[in-house]
Amino acid sequence: MSEEKLILEPQWWVERYGDYLFNYAIVRVNDQEKAEDLVQETFLAGLKAKDNFQGKSSERTWLISILKRKIIDTYRKQYASKETSMGTYEQDISDGDFYRDEDPFKGHWLEGKGPHSHSLMPDGELEQKELMKIIQWCISHLPPNLASAFVMKMIDEAESDEVCKELGITPSNLWVMLHRARLKMRQCIENNWLK
Repeated sequence: MSEEKLILEPQWWVERYGDYLFNYAIVRVNDQEKAEDLVQETFLAGLKAKDNFQGKSSERTWLISILKRKIIDTYRKQYASKETSMGTYEQDISDGDFYRDEDPFKGHWLEGKGPHSHSLMPDGELEQKELMKIIQWCISHLPPNLASAFVMKMIDEAESDEVCKELGITPSNLWVMLHRARLKMRQCIENNWLK
C-alpha cells in the first residue's frame, strides 16, 4: 500500500486558511495591520517553498509552522530594538507593589493585593470575548520584549529553552521578564476587568 502524498492547493489558501491564520497571528502580535502582513508573508513564503512540502502534515499545519517562524522573527526584531531596553520595564511595577519584603512575611501577599477570590474566567460567551479583548489590550501595552516572552511562553506554551534561544536571552533573564510581565498583566486585568 503506497502512502499518498498531499498536494498543495495555493489557489484556495486565502479562502480556506486566511481567517484562521489571521486569528492565530492577531492573538500573538496584537496589531491588525501586522497580523495581516504576517499572513500575507506566510502565503508568499508558502508559495516559494511549495516544492519542499513533503505532505507529512496538512496544508494548514504547514502554513501555521511558516507563520510561527514569521511571528518569532517579529519578536526578535522587537526584542532587539533599542527602545525596549531592560530599564524600560523595570520601572512602574515592582514586587513591592504586591509582596511583603520584611521578615518573617517576606514574599507573602500584601493585604488586599492577593489574587481576588472570584474567578477570572467568566461564564458567558460574551464575557469571555470581553475578557479576551482585555487580555489582548493588556498584552499590547506591555513593552515589546516582555510581550514577546509572555506570548511565546504563556500563550504558545513554548519551552523555556526555545524562548531563550529565539530571543537570545538567558534563563534568568526570561524568568525576570515573565515575572514582570505577569505583574503588569495582573495589574492591567484587575484595573480593566475586575473593577
